[in-house]
Amino acid sequence: MSKAFVKEDDAQDVPLVVPARPPLPPGTPNYVTPRGLRLLQEERERLARQRDALDELADEGERRRRHAVLAQQLAELDARLASAVVVDPAGQDPEVVRFGATVTVSTEAGEERRYRIVGVDEANAAEGRVSFLAPVARALLGRSLDDEVRLETANGVEVLEIIAIDYEQE
Repeated sequence: MSKAFVKEDDAQDVPLVVPARPPLPPGTPNYVTPRGLRLLQEERERLARQRDALDELADEGERRRRHAVLAQQLAELDARLASAVVVDPAGQDPEVVRFGATVTVSTEAGEERRYRIVGVDEANAAEGRVSFLAPVARALLGRSLDDEVRLETANGVEVLEIIAIDYEQE
């Protein structure tokens, strides 16, 4: 039988772990809010506790598989923490949309929407937290109260009017 079909070493059974974090474009700073940094640190602590608890697993193969997954997740998270640039929203100009702002806009139909501009790891559309790299955030950044912005969407161009800018602490 060919060596290609013989399993010689279980170490080759390391699982492929797909990165869980959205990538940052090359040269883009990893901006985070103080809340975003705290969430990353809490996630790191949780993963480290999970790694430490692996010794209790009886199945050696499962222990090695989970250890490899956690090691890769921790390495990815450590890289994000090391590159984090904390931007305190309290230090931003309250008249201009910047990182950390909560922006309230009005659509042409009179609907109000709120977006908080945050780091890529903190983004959560369901909570209205958008990455500073998202199209809506890029359209809003640098704008002021009463400015109108044009946003390209899948349904065409949408015009949004900025009706409030807030840098409330979380």
